[in-house]
Amino acid sequence: MKHFLTIAMMVLLALGARAVNAHQVTETSPNGNLVVRCEVRYGKVYYDVTYKGKTVIKPSLLGFDLVGKRTGEFNNFDETHAEPEPVSLCSNLRVVTTEHSTHDETWHPVWGEETAIRNHYNEMAVMLEQLEGRQMVVRFRVYDDGVGFRYEFPRQRVLNYFVIAEERTEFAMTGDHTAWWIGGDYDTQEYEYTRSRLSEIRGLFDKAITPNSSQTQFSRTGVQTSLQLKTDDGIYINLHEAALVDYPCMSLNLDDKRMVFQAWLTPDAQGNKGYMQTPCHTPWRTIMVTDDARDILASRLILNLNEPCKIEDTSWIKPVKYMGVWWELISGAHSWAYTDQLPSVKLGETDYRKVKPSGKHGANNANVRRYIDFAAEHGFDQLLIEGWNEGWEDWFGNSKDYVFDFVTPYPDFDIKALNDYAHSKGIRLMMHHETSSSVRNYERHLEAAYQLMERYGYNSVKSGYVGDIIPRGEYHYGQWMVNHYLYAIQKAAEHHIMVNAHEAVRPTGLCRTWPNLIGNESARGTEYQAFGGTQPGHTAILPFTRLQGGPMDYTPGIFEMNLSTFSPDNDSKVLSTICGQLALYVTLYSPLQMAADLPENYLKHMDAFQFIKDVPVEWERSVYLEAEPMEYVTIARKDKNSDSWFVGNVAGKQDFNSVIKLDFLDKGRKYEATIYADARDANYRTNPQAYTITRRKVDAKTTLRLRSVAGGGYAITLRPIQ
Repeated sequence: MKHFLTIAMMVLLALGARAVNAHQVTETSPNGNLVVRCEVRYGKVYYDVTYKGKTVIKPSLLGFDLVGKRTGEFNNFDETHAEPEPVSLCSNLRVVTTEHSTHDETWHPVWGEETAIRNHYNEMAVMLEQLEGRQMVVRFRVYDDGVGFRYEFPRQRVLNYFVIAEERTEFAMTGDHTAWWIGGDYDTQEYEYTRSRLSEIRGLFDKAITPNSSQTQFSRTGVQTSLQLKTDDGIYINLHEAALVDYPCMSLNLDDKRMVFQAWLTPDAQGNKGYMQTPCHTPWRTIMVTDDARDILASRLILNLNEPCKIEDTSWIKPVKYMGVWWELISGAHSWAYTDQLPSVKLGETDYRKVKPSGKHGANNANVRRYIDFAAEHGFDQLLIEGWNEGWEDWFGNSKDYVFDFVTPYPDFDIKALNDYAHSKGIRLMMHHETSSSVRNYERHLEAAYQLMERYGYNSVKSGYVGDIIPRGEYHYGQWMVNHYLYAIQKAAEHHIMVNAHEAVRPTGLCRTWPNLIGNESARGTEYQAFGGTQPGHTAILPFTRLQGGPMDYTPGIFEMNLSTFSPDNDSKVLSTICGQLALYVTLYSPLQMAADLPENYLKHMDAFQFIKDVPVEWERSVYLEAEPMEYVTIARKDKNSDSWFVGNVAGKQDFNSVIKLDFLDKGRKYEATIYADARDANYRTNPQAYTITRRKVDAKTTLRLRSVAGGGYAITLRPIQ
């Protein structure tokens, strides 16, 4: 009898363990192509993803390591000074409940690549609990074009305040895929992309980063998101994150033996990854999956995973086409600083009226008026002026806390007179706030700076965060700075100010929630063409990577490719053709578009400049015609305020023969097509200014065959014939 009871107990225990270890739940996309499975095995939680019956993400671990103490309290203080013992949120887990739901709505962005976006997904929320009582929810949203999942921590007694040592999220690949990547860094994404196999990243890593970068904190296989991948059987996978709020930015480390990406969060000055208080949640981890590269460009997964707009009255948020006193500074022809002399130790103690000007200061009254006249004559909205305010003489590299006050102009910049003159011409001036990464200094001056903007009629600001963050030890992509960027955006909204943040954390779709965030840099932009050049193919990968999270202030429109013609000390060449520059106004979407070159360079090519004047910054609909990462991108967009269409194509390192059907046009209607194309003898190195402009009548049945040279492209205006 005793033997029988022992066997019975063993059977019951085995059945109970099997029930726990084999717990599986699944959710499917609305069209049935994508399936996500979440499974608990031996107390650990895994997920996997299949697409059209093929595995695209193998079983991958979920969970966290927390900073804790032996007492079980989750904080960073220990009176014994003993090293805190990590606490795992990856093990001893069981499924408590699972909830499924469906959501389908159409929302209308304030600005965007189209006027209506469908947000349709099936959702699965898996409530998990540890033996110690800690609870965690993993919420999956499964769309036709991808998957988003995040961790949620309900309010609970055993887990209230806690510190993240590391997020253990994995993305297990099914093979040695092709990847388009930039090296891991806590401070910048301003790199050129590398195309390689996953197994080759380690060997190419040092060539893909700049010296002295913070990448030293990563393994030699650390990469940043948005990461574009392609399998050998033609499936495109994109890994990123959405709705980054009060949390550190995520990069990925590749275990290249197992081909598994592991989440790697940006640390703070103490080495911790995140400080949390329940109830709270992480950003969404996103996985786009498709067998057509054009679907990556058309995806609105990142935007859909963000919260709806929080600004009640958005009537003051308007897309902007602008020029600026900028390229002449970047190229070295003029300077941000008023004088060559070093200022006094403290800001405000130097009387700039008594020091000798350098003669190279770009933001002077006469030069600004010249730009205002040109911008007004050619229909632009705003004019950016950099270097208008005191402090530029020693702004960089000196760890100064009090650098700028953001309200005091140099003696040769009459802020009131210039604003009055600009407004009389129908132009607004765009404010520039370079913080030099002295973030405390910016926050202490932010209210006064925004009030100054309101007083003089500025409604947009370009902010910058060049250099190491002050307070020292923090990173551009850490939780502390993520919170600062959002604080600046929210404060700007209170003053009806739009923000274009440079050197800030890469965007993750927050422009849906805060549409006054009309632009970011967070990638290698046009300025690097003045620092030695950027290779062809860069603008054909950005729509797959950086632009997935939101628009970029790329500053296109350079017509004079040889910088030594107006800046003798700079022998850089812009590695593009004029038509390749025109195409960027369509292929690199942004509600904030700059004509970045000097007025005198546009005067030499006014026929090509006409496209920049004509192209809108607001769109009703976008059609993605041709795409392959880093090789070519062709996009057609319909103007939000007329029936005209605009088409752009950029080519990578090889010439591209484009074949596009115009079946997106209204049926039964004729259009006049104005085609700006690379000339036959165009070459981005030797003959970049060679182009042709042709006109022809077309309709929805027309097929166009056009050629773009390497580093070049074409642009088309399609106007209905009334």
